[in-house]
Amino acid sequence: MHELSIAESIVDIVHQYVDKEQLSDVRSVRVKVGTFSGVVPDSLEFSYQAITAGTLLERSTLTLERIPFVIECKDCKRNSVSEDGITQCPLCSSFSTSIISGRELQVKDIELEDIEQVKS
Repeated sequence: MHELSIAESIVDIVHQYVDKEQLSDVRSVRVKVGTFSGVVPDSLEFSYQAITAGTLLERSTLTLERIPFVIECKDCKRNSVSEDGITQCPLCSSFSTSIISGRELQVKDIELEDIEQVKS
């Protein structure tokens, strides 16, 4: 299960960008996950919860933004969503395509609790 090492990397990124004093203020970590990134979303969420339990990040959640697999056809100049990861254009049957999205695995943002809002 490589999702555990991915979750550990996500936590490392949070530690890199959030001051230690603010780690308990992290509410959400949003991650872009492409359909064909090789990641099992449920396993990644479970792994994140498991490794943050009992830490300053235990109240944070992992929010996954799922990115579809999209190809661009160089012949007909149109984009198509492919559920199966097939790179042949479904519109003109060309194999002259490029992948636009669907392989992403990227921390998009880290949301912190608004301290000013909590004080009021």
